Amino acid sequence: MARFCPLFSGSSGNSYYIGSSEHGILVDAGKNAKQITEALERCGIPPGAVEAVFVTHEHSDHVSGLRVFAGRHRLPVYGSTGTMTALAEMGVLTGKFPAFALSEEGMECAGMYIKPFHIPHDCAEGYGYRIMTADGRGVSVATDLGYMTAEVREAVSGSDLLVLESNHDIGMLRNGPYPYPLKQRILSGLGHLSNVSCAEELCRFAQTGTTRFWLAHLSSENNTPELAYQTSLCSLSMAGLKEGLDYQLAVAPRCNQEGKVMVF
Repeated sequence: MARFCPLFSGSSGNSYYIGSSEHGILVDAGKNAKQITEALERCGIPPGAVEAVFVTHEHSDHVSGLRVFAGRHRLPVYGSTGTMTALAEMGVLTGKFPAFALSEEGMECAGMYIKPFHIPHDCAEGYGYRIMTADGRGVSVATDLGYMTAEVREAVSGSDLLVLESNHDIGMLRNGPYPYPLKQRILSGLGHLSNVSCAEELCRFAQTGTTRFWLAHLSSENNTPELAYQTSLCSLSMAGLKEGLDYQLAVAPRCNQEGKVMVF
């Protein structure tokens, strides 16, 4: 059976394990190698089960542990051409592990098929990923979105499980301590998806067959897990959908201390 393990999620670091108990991949490695290893083990996943790392983009909260973790386990690393170029310029690609530009056609890895899609974000060339597991389950990871594009919507539609960014509450952000330029960056089309925007999209995806939702990449300054959850819950309820019957809704933890795993 497929396993989804949200190891870390948020502005301080992101990493997700997708696969089985014996074979799988990481999407991002935004914590140090020790933290990633410990998080995997809490979820009952041996680090040796990881067969590759697929990088969404080059920002530090997605790659800070990549060099050491991939080098230690000699893991291949994949991402867009733009991301690979950026990582090389940052000194992350040391030659201690293989690194490849992933074509838009995708590839097979760990008994799964991984297909990328472009995300609108202020990075070199961001990717989200749709993963088809060995038992035919679809898992999509779509974070760091300035807005929901037609490409992203089409790519993730019909997934069994969707990880979607619910980064900030607009009111908290506008009235919070961030400097004005940073607020504008987050609110821009190359920034991050708000709670309200995320909630609106969940209704569309629920009506096209997705039944498992994880809210991800929450801001520690401009959001709370309860606020993100309630915003999406309200939107789904107003659409006539019932939690536990029509869908499951959870917030990806900043750090998965309890070893939460979704098996499906």
